[in-house]
Amino acid sequence: MKNNLACWEIIGFIFVVILGSLLHFVYQWSGSKRVVGLFAPVNESTWEHLKLLFIPMLLYSIVEYFAVGKHYPNFIVAKALGIVFGMIAIVAIFYTYTGIVGKHFLWADILTFVLGVAVAYLYSWEIINKQPISLNSQITGIILVLVLTFCFAIFTFSPPQIQLFLDPVNKGYGISTKSLDHQ
Repeated sequence: MKNNLACWEIIGFIFVVILGSLLHFVYQWSGSKRVVGLFAPVNESTWEHLKLLFIPMLLYSIVEYFAVGKHYPNFIVAKALGIVFGMIAIVAIFYTYTGIVGKHFLWADILTFVLGVAVAYLYSWEIINKQPISLNSQITGIILVLVLTFCFAIFTFSPPQIQLFLDPVNKGYGISTKSLDHQ
């Protein structure tokens, strides 16, 4: 069973890196459709780029749960915490390297994303392979994913006016007024 899970995890890592990379362009490809902005980045802010990890890993984890995850009593909370720690890694690595260097580089941004996905999968792997976690922890995992989903939806349209949500290209927040005119 563990070998099967390991295979699913490796495929998941690759899936998230590929789909997350493609997801970067989906909002633009859609003609800036508001509904697409719920799951694809609507601008170049750090917050919006966290969707590149969150959405593909969530989708893959749902499929993985029904394939092998239901045999692991702590699968749900492991995936939820993996997503959170992957997103924290992306933010920490990005702001650390740009703070030191003074600017960002595309290759470093891509590497930051890949490292964040690796952290997410390594952390969830560690939790999955630990002793079973209580039902309350599983419920907490579900609530955590629901809260993150809600935050991504709300903050796409009405983000806080702080650096994490600032689009460094357009100097705006969330979906711009220009993209709202296309609806």
